[in-house]
Amino acid sequence: MSGDRRLSKAVRSAIASSANEVAVSAATFWEIAIKKQLGRIDVDLAELQGAVGADGMEEIPVRIAHTRRLESLADLHRDPFDRILIAQSIEDACRLVTRDDKILSYSGVAGFDPLEA
Repeated sequence: MSGDRRLSKAVRSAIASSANEVAVSAATFWEIAIKKQLGRIDVDLAELQGAVGADGMEEIPVRIAHTRRLESLADLHRDPFDRILIAQSIEDACRLVTRDDKILSYSGVAGFDPLEA
């Protein structure tokens, strides 16, 4: 997954590095499943899950602490999936890789240090 050319060379390198732990949120799979059901994307979720596991990525579940973090998160972005990813990044002190300008607008929030793809 680190070979996606839409990611910068630095981000691909960071993902591929054994010095970094790479994880994927359960919320990401939740959003993909909904988009698949709506016919917006065509993806085999089982295959994707297998690829995530094969690449050694950890799963980040959605926890109550993540949802509570939403209470203090400014309402700069309405997408609930993006907002939970931001909350998870803050709560779990991990970097979120994104190209989404709306997510990046939270860069000044304490504890949120996204890595721009």
